Amino acid sequence: MPVPFQAFSPSHQMVLWFALFVLILLAVARWKFTSLAIWLERLLGTGLLLTWPMALLSHWQAGDLEWANALPYHFCDVAAISGGIALWSRHRLAAEIVYFFGLAGTLQGLITPNLKVDFPDPRFFAFFLLHAGVVVAAMHVVTSMRCPPRRGAVLRMFGVTMTYAFTAAILNKLLSTNYGFLCHKPEQASLMDSLGPWPWYIGSMILLCMTLYSLLYLPFFIANKRPSKGL
Repeated sequence: MPVPFQAFSPSHQMVLWFALFVLILLAVARWKFTSLAIWLERLLGTGLLLTWPMALLSHWQAGDLEWANALPYHFCDVAAISGGIALWSRHRLAAEIVYFFGLAGTLQGLITPNLKVDFPDPRFFAFFLLHAGVVVAAMHVVTSMRCPPRRGAVLRMFGVTMTYAFTAAILNKLLSTNYGFLCHKPEQASLMDSLGPWPWYIGSMILLCMTLYSLLYLPFFIANKRPSKGL
C-alpha cells in the first residue's frame, strides 16, 4: 500500500532543500566552470524532457494510467518541455514560457503538491523531478544563462496562456479530463481554493496570471528602462 503524501513532510522538505542546492550549484558552475555548467544544464534539460515518459511508466506500473494523466498537457508539463528546450538551446520563447509558467504556476505545485503518494513511490520522483526541475530551470535560464524575458513578454505570455487554456478545454471536453484544472480544483489545498467556485475561479486565475506575469517581468522592465552609461 503506497504511503500517502503529506505537504511539508520530511520527504517534501528534502526536495525543497535539494532544489535550492541544485540552483546554487548551477549558478556557481556557470560562474566558474562553464563546461561543467553546460553538462549539468543538459542533464537537467534531458530530465525535464523525460518527465512525461517517466510519468507514463510510473502510472502504468501503478495501474492508474488514464487520459487524465496520459498526455503532457498540464500547465506544468508545458513548462517542463519548454524548460528542457531552453536548457539545451537557449531558445528565447521556450525560456519565457518556462520562466512565466514555472514561477507563476509550477512553483505553487512545488509548494502545495497535488500528489497522493510519498517517497519512494516512482510517482513521487516523477512529480518532483518535473516541479522542482521546472522551478530551478526557470530561475537559472533567465539569470545565469542570461536569457531574460524580451520586451512585450507579458502580452506574449498572455497569448500563449489563452491558447493553452483554449486547447486544454477542448481536450477536457473530448476526453473528460481536467487539464489546466479548468473543470475542478486540485484535490490538495492550494491557492485556487481562495479564487471562488467554478467557473468563476477560471476568470480569477486569468487575472492572477496577468498580475503574476507583470510582477515577474517588473525587474527586467526596470532594468531595460535604466539609461546605459556613457563613456
